Amino acid sequence: MRAAALAASCVGRRQRPNSTTPLFLNKFKHHLSLSNHHLPLSSPHSQSGYEYLVVRAATTDSVASKKSQTNEFENSSSNWKVKMLYDGDCPLCMREVNMLQDRNKSYQSIKFVDISSEDYSAQDNQGLDYETAMGRIHAILHDGTIVKDVEAFRKLYEAVGLGWVYAITKYEPIATIADSVYGVWAKYRLQITGRPPLEEVLVSRKKKGETCNDNKTCKM
Repeated sequence: MRAAALAASCVGRRQRPNSTTPLFLNKFKHHLSLSNHHLPLSSPHSQSGYEYLVVRAATTDSVASKKSQTNEFENSSSNWKVKMLYDGDCPLCMREVNMLQDRNKSYQSIKFVDISSEDYSAQDNQGLDYETAMGRIHAILHDGTIVKDVEAFRKLYEAVGLGWVYAITKYEPIATIADSVYGVWAKYRLQITGRPPLEEVLVSRKKKGETCNDNKTCKM
């Protein structure tokens, strides 16, 4: 019995995912291995597997606490090499952001900007307004160059010593496939995480901004 328990424990350890493997890369590997598999219509992200829903259920309730933990990292790097624009209201996104922030404690090479913050300014971020930044991931290099999609992930991971993770996405046809898979995630991101369509999010944000301007109660 003891030997059987030890064997089961070893198998369990082997099956645990690497915590440094990015969420998007996991989806990419599923796409390559399960490209002919189709999920029900209720799950539009058929190329990426059911794990979106599993992660969503496990993380949605913790978004607020993780977002508050993120505040301490805002603008913490004065010598940043790349600026990450992220949606602090996205539970799946925050898993990756938190991992990068942990790595960045040693590198201090990424500046994190929460686009969901009431203080977010397009003027301070190369003219990228909230709607544009919500559409897909954007990063800004120190020289002002804007990168997006998988290239943005690649630059961010390179900045914290994990460039090998996305290195393969520099080459064709992997680059095109990776961007296509990410495009599916970006298109259905709000729906997957149980949030309203972008149009409703924009209206809600606008109304909230108008209320804040009227009674000045939104900012501490």
